[in-house]
Amino acid sequence: MALNSAGAVISMKKLNKHDQYVAELCNQIKDYYDSVTPNYKIQGNKRSIGEVDILARKGEKLDLFEVKCSHRPIKAKKQLSRLRRYIGGRGESFFYCGSSGLLLALKI
Repeated sequence: MALNSAGAVISMKKLNKHDQYVAELCNQIKDYYDSVTPNYKIQGNKRSIGEVDILARKGEKLDLFEVKCSHRPIKAKKQLSRLRRYIGGRGESFFYCGSSGLLLALKI
């Protein structure tokens, strides 16, 4: 076991490729936002709606980030448009390709 900067216990298990890309993107964007939350679960009234890879907040603005190992944003765009309906609010949606490091703003 190890402690993070906040003193919480973190696991030392090896991350899979997707989780490595999520952590990499969190580190890249953390200075631009008030808070960055990885693996944010979105709950409906009676069931889970889904999970967004990264939810980033800057004031009243909520940005959603979907991380994929592939360079094709089609699946990410579909997921983000469904999740955006439930979250609402102001903000943008982004696709991040971990293998190439490409970050795209998506029109949803």
